[in-house]
Amino acid sequence: MAKVHAFHVMPAVPEPLQDLRVLAFNLRWAWDVETIELFRRLDSDLWESSAHNPVRMLGTIDQDKLKEASQDDAFLAQMDRVVRGLKNYIDSKNTWYQKKHPDLAANPAKIAYFSMEFGWTECLPIYSGGLGILAGDHLKSSSDLGIPLIGVGLLYQQGYFRQKLSSDGWQQESYPENDFYNLPIQLERDSEGQPVAISVDFPGRKVFAQVWKVQVGRVPLYLLDTNIEPNNQQDMNITDQLYGGDVEMRLKQELILGIGGLRALTALGIEPTICHMNEGHAAFMSLERVRMLRTKHELTFWEAQEATAAGNLFTTHTPVPAGFDVFFAEQLKPYFESYIAGLGLTFGEFMGLGRINAFDTNEQFNMAILAIHHAHQVNGVSKLHGKVTRRMLQSGYPGFPEDEVPVGHVTNGIHVKSFVNKDMIELFEQYLGGRWAQDISEAQTWAKIDSIPDEELWRVRERRRGKLVQFSRARLKAQYEQRGRSDYEIRQTRDVLNPHALTIGFAR
Repeated sequence: MAKVHAFHVMPAVPEPLQDLRVLAFNLRWAWDVETIELFRRLDSDLWESSAHNPVRMLGTIDQDKLKEASQDDAFLAQMDRVVRGLKNYIDSKNTWYQKKHPDLAANPAKIAYFSMEFGWTECLPIYSGGLGILAGDHLKSSSDLGIPLIGVGLLYQQGYFRQKLSSDGWQQESYPENDFYNLPIQLERDSEGQPVAISVDFPGRKVFAQVWKVQVGRVPLYLLDTNIEPNNQQDMNITDQLYGGDVEMRLKQELILGIGGLRALTALGIEPTICHMNEGHAAFMSLERVRMLRTKHELTFWEAQEATAAGNLFTTHTPVPAGFDVFFAEQLKPYFESYIAGLGLTFGEFMGLGRINAFDTNEQFNMAILAIHHAHQVNGVSKLHGKVTRRMLQSGYPGFPEDEVPVGHVTNGIHVKSFVNKDMIELFEQYLGGRWAQDISEAQTWAKIDSIPDEELWRVRERRRGKLVQFSRARLKAQYEQRGRSDYEIRQTRDVLNPHALTIGFAR
């Protein structure tokens, strides 16, 4: 009987275009308009249909188009210019961090940033909303500023669900699979070429996770993936979905993120100076840091807690107590019964670490409280949020006035180049100079803003509004076709929205 084999035919990238792979695997392209224009020039339709994924593009593009580009002097010149731009960006010795901290140039601090989700681009859907976009912007801004940041997160096979409406208007969810080998990520390997993997003890077994790397400009991000052997199917599913599953699944994910994430850095030879917990999901990292220090220096738990807390930072985004992850003692005991022996604690003492009142056995174990107890720096994400958080936590600091509860605040910002369009960037560079994005917090950067003629500013606004309407019409048409609407209704999408009218939209 004849055997059936599957053959995957992929285009071969010609030698003159090999640098396209270098560009594709560094996510700086997500906010660098020149790199985006280069890939769009290669095949604009494929750029859109691939969800702006240059790695997938290079794996599916027509071979004739690659051959044509490899013989196009203008395309090659643009590619060389973009490659030089990336190299100059990576090798720069004039970043904000280098200028502000020249004494650390030879031995920079290592700041590990733990987050449940990261969002930079739609082709890597491991985020759901604001927390992920903030984390993604945090990495991109750190890259631009030259801050020695290292991201740590989870690599989800399906990510967060996609929403669509059925023909009768009901919301439906789908979980498309992420093909890791067609994403701008790479598997980390050891000196023998084997995938770097770590393990975390679960009840009666070990759960293994391999480590993938995403290069975000100058910043590396390491993502853990449990969908490997020898894990059983249940444990393979731990990194299936972002915020999927029940409470126990959330506990498992947070164990892999916190304890597994720190172990992954250790396996890679990275010893962080500072660990930043972005929301309480990563708080178990603080316990692992204590355990490691106790093992190394034979300290008591409380000595190691004090020493590690000095290098821990916790950012909370949640303005209501119900938003924090909490667990009952019976949920935690199977997972921590043996682990706490390495901490030198009883189970009751361990439970107290996650309570506002350590001795209140009716109080559940709260991940935010665990993080607060193990971080000397705690902040909300706005002035008002800092105040709300201090009020929420005041009962844990009896005798302290509310304004002396040790919670500060920062005001969330954005990575500006990710939210300013190409036309506006060109306008700013023409009138403000090429370094406007690097010196955005300097008042003198914006001193020339009034020199931009009103007509030019308005022309850019009009052009972008028109493109937004075009995009909205195309998106609505695709949705109507997917939902089986009539030809008449589909034709009507050509006229929805008026690009010359003030239109206010709301999104969540």
